[in-house]
Amino acid sequence: MVLQPVFRFAPSPNGYLHLGHAYSALLNQKRAHDSGGRFLLRIEDIDLERARPDYEQAIYDDLEWLGISWESPVRRQSEHIAD
Repeated sequence: MVLQPVFRFAPSPNGYLHLGHAYSALLNQKRAHDSGGRFLLRIEDIDLERARPDYEQAIYDDLEWLGISWESPVRRQSEHIAD
């Protein structure tokens, strides 16, 4: 059995993405592709005071603009706190 490496990008929806986020997302997607691995998106939405739906939508829009795709479903960290 061959294990697939798993790469992820896990931004917090408490502001807009910046160049460092773009670099990290692009690098991890490329590494996943080059190694035959998986690329996952996890939204770190556990800061309830600062996380906003419009920032989350901006994350999706920016990643799409960059040509980045990921496996579904998007994991929302707030739904897995007890894990």
